[in-house]
Amino acid sequence: MKTPDFIKNTLIPAIIQDATTRTVLMQGYMNEEAFKKTIDSNKVWFYSRSKQRLWMKGETSDNTLDYVSHEIDCDADSILIQAHPNGPVCHTGSATCFKDENSTGLQFLNTLTSVIQQRHQHPDAKSYVSSLFAKGANKIAQKVGEEAVEVVIEAKDSNDELFLNEAADLLFHYMILLEQKGFTLKDVVKILEGRHQ
Repeated sequence: MKTPDFIKNTLIPAIIQDATTRTVLMQGYMNEEAFKKTIDSNKVWFYSRSKQRLWMKGETSDNTLDYVSHEIDCDADSILIQAHPNGPVCHTGSATCFKDENSTGLQFLNTLTSVIQQRHQHPDAKSYVSSLFAKGANKIAQKVGEEAVEVVIEAKDSNDELFLNEAADLLFHYMILLEQKGFTLKDVVKILEGRHQ
C-alpha cells in the first residue's frame, strides 16, 4: 500500500472526510508517528504545530474520529482519511470546520442512542425506557419480537404510515436491546461494513 513521503515533508496535510456522508470534516497535519498511530489505534491522530506534540482528535472533548481507511495523493504529500465522527468535529461545536452540515438524516440515531444510554445509566421512574431496563434483557427481547411481528403484519397491508410507525417502534426497541447487551448500532454497522469489503 502506498504510504506518505515523510522524507520529503515531515508534516503532511491530512484531510478528514466522513466515511458515510463524504463530507469534508476538517484538515490537520500528520507526521509519521501520528499516521502510524492512526492506523494502529483506529483513532485519528495529528501532530499539533502549536503544542509541538501528538494529539488524538477528541482527547479532551471525547469527539473522536474512528479511522476507516485512507488514500495518498499522487505525489505522496497529502493524506485523505475516511473516518466516522463521534460528535461535532470543530472546536466551535459545528459538525465540520467548514460550517457545513454533515447529516444523512440518520444523525438523530446518535442522539437517540445517547438518550437511551442516559435512561439506562440514570434510571428515571417516569421513563418508559428506564422501566424496560428494570425488567431485564428477556422482557426487552420479547418486546423486540412483538414489534417485529407487527412490522411483518403491516408490511402485508398497504398503509404506509402504519408500516413506518411500526418500523420506528421496532428500531427503537432494538436499540434498547443493543444497549442492554452493551452495544450500539455502530457495532452492528461495523459488522455490515466488514461483510461488504
